[in-house]
Amino acid sequence: MRQITLSATSAPLQPVHDAVLDAHGVRLSVLRLDLLHPFISGNKWFKLRPVLEKARAQGQRTLLSFGGAWSNHLLALAAAGQQDAFTTIGLVRGEVLRPLNPVLETAEACGMQLLPVSRTDYRARHTQAFLQAVQERWPQAFIIPEGGASLEGVLGCQEIAGALRWTGPATSPRRVTLATATGTTLAGLVSALDESVRVEATLVLKGEDRLSDQVRQWLALLPAGPRARWQIVPGWHAGGYARRCPELDAFITGFVGRTGIPLEPVYTGKMMWSVYGRMASGEIPSGSEVIAIHTGGISPPST
Repeated sequence: MRQITLSATSAPLQPVHDAVLDAHGVRLSVLRLDLLHPFISGNKWFKLRPVLEKARAQGQRTLLSFGGAWSNHLLALAAAGQQDAFTTIGLVRGEVLRPLNPVLETAEACGMQLLPVSRTDYRARHTQAFLQAVQERWPQAFIIPEGGASLEGVLGCQEIAGALRWTGPATSPRRVTLATATGTTLAGLVSALDESVRVEATLVLKGEDRLSDQVRQWLALLPAGPRARWQIVPGWHAGGYARRCPELDAFITGFVGRTGIPLEPVYTGKMMWSVYGRMASGEIPSGSEVIAIHTGGISPPST
């Protein structure tokens, strides 16, 4: 088996042509990380690569992680593990219902063992007692946090910053926007960019204060140096993680129809909904240049 090599710089930076943007005087491009791999989509590879390297260096060949029934993190881990001859185990929140949905179906086809965890037990997945019980059951497993949320993942996401290419005047306000649930990619970008850039992360779930604290903790563990200004943007989660509303659905339909760039309602749809809403309110002023990070999340076709 050959190891996977994916580079952020090979992702196309696609200009967005939209009369709505023109009317507000905003230049928008999308870094299409979703096009790097059919299953290891978006930012997932950059969070996983350093972890896989660490497991390989320690001689561990079984990888275990956690996710929901539509977890693209589990899908990416299964595909990367198959490519690099790792055994993979996915602990899935709730039931593993059959027939499987396209995400879990593809993960299983890549060799991942899918095991259900009750929703009550799953809520304890970050506790030492839970992790110790998992390690005792699978003593040879290298445990990866849900979503790849780790300091190694932060370091891996620094690579994404090297793919950003600005086309407007240097005097234009420069913003990078992305969706966030764990803050891992956000921390990586902030630590790799300088103060001339503002990084804005649309929160796709509730809990802004907790997530801000986590980002600050990761940044405190990294060497001091120039860093981008950053902000977690609340208020666009449509009620919570994986929740949606008619306004969000209508926005996604309109954006995809006008631009041809695919979005989904859990992450990238909320991110772009936030950009257009804040542009309309003047929070993103005329003359700004915005690069949106497409972090994947588009479900694979059924296998």
